[in-house]
Amino acid sequence: MPRSAPAFLLLLLGCASYRPLKSTGEPYAPGPSWTSLFDGRTTAGWRGYRKDSLPAGWQVVDGALTRVGLAGDIISTGTYANFELTLEWKISPGGNSGIFYRASEDTDAIYWNAPEMQVLDDSGHSDGRSRLTAAGSDYGIYPSPAGVVKRAGEWNAVRLVVNGTHVEQWLNGVKVVEYEFGSPDWTARVAASKFAPHPHYGKNTAGHIGLQDHGDWVAFRNIQIRVLP
Repeated sequence: MPRSAPAFLLLLLGCASYRPLKSTGEPYAPGPSWTSLFDGRTTAGWRGYRKDSLPAGWQVVDGALTRVGLAGDIISTGTYANFELTLEWKISPGGNSGIFYRASEDTDAIYWNAPEMQVLDDSGHSDGRSRLTAAGSDYGIYPSPAGVVKRAGEWNAVRLVVNGTHVEQWLNGVKVVEYEFGSPDWTARVAASKFAPHPHYGKNTAGHIGLQDHGDWVAFRNIQIRVLP
């Protein structure tokens, strides 16, 4: 038994250096190519939408970027075109929030230009009655399947891939939405949605990551991003 120990240690080291993507779409722990957007201790790297600083209603609580009071939506200070984003979120009973991507600041509200991956307590909020506005959906455009989101108060894992015109939204290891910006299907869906009067919606080729203040307690942690070539 003692003689086998070195070989076993080498196997462990080899496994530790190998970071394939799980077949379920759930990412392994981010490696050197990833950048943290939230260090778990400070709010550095974030500010209010169309503001110079972070509203006081967003604070670090137990290692999570948390909406604790009246604040408004917030955005990353950096902008991204093609990327893979991973994070975890947890929301209060009946709560509503969202994750925006490729956001600009040329509209009064962030949601008039940036697509949103819905963050929701499906069982406790009226938006959960429609899959178009339920947790994991591309809000108002592409529906998500039922039975994927966890109960309020539990952490949910997100993987968001935005590469050129291609978008994938993963929730708890399940690909819940996939679409192409500018495709005939996407164009028709936008035209039939509440975003139709807003010409900037979904047109940005790069932009900020945004987190929504919808008036409810919500927390985000382990926010990591890697730029895609």
